Amino acid sequence: MNIKSLLFSVLIVILIVSCNSRDKKSEYKHIVYHAVNGKDTAVLAIDINDKRFFGRYERSYYQQGKDSGDVRGDIKGDTLRGDFHYISNGGSWKRVPLALLKKENKLFLGSGVIGIYFNLPCFMPGTPIEYDNSKFVFEEIKK
Repeated sequence: MNIKSLLFSVLIVILIVSCNSRDKKSEYKHIVYHAVNGKDTAVLAIDINDKRFFGRYERSYYQQGKDSGDVRGDIKGDTLRGDFHYISNGGSWKRVPLALLKKENKLFLGSGVIGIYFNLPCFMPGTPIEYDNSKFVFEEIKK
């Protein structure tokens, strides 16, 4: 085998491996959720697979405005954890941690003690995240 054939074979193997190792967009499922809390509403539109999620999240507060922005994060078991990067009521950009528990085909918004780690807000390690009294319980919108 000459050097050109060997280099060509190595290049083909690298190309095949790199094409198969990407996180393909088609592996994600697009789901839209809706939640109501009194007169406040929320819409969560995410692309999700077994390990990650990303998308848009909008919370509308009755006669007070809305928070609108992007969500992203990781999935471990039945829990989606990440962050919500948004503009609050037309003001400045903010970032808050986000935790959602998937139970009975619904997503329960978690709440807990928030701290700062490397200048990013996160739920404090060792403190529980509460899902029982969720401000929003999201149900999937069927198309």
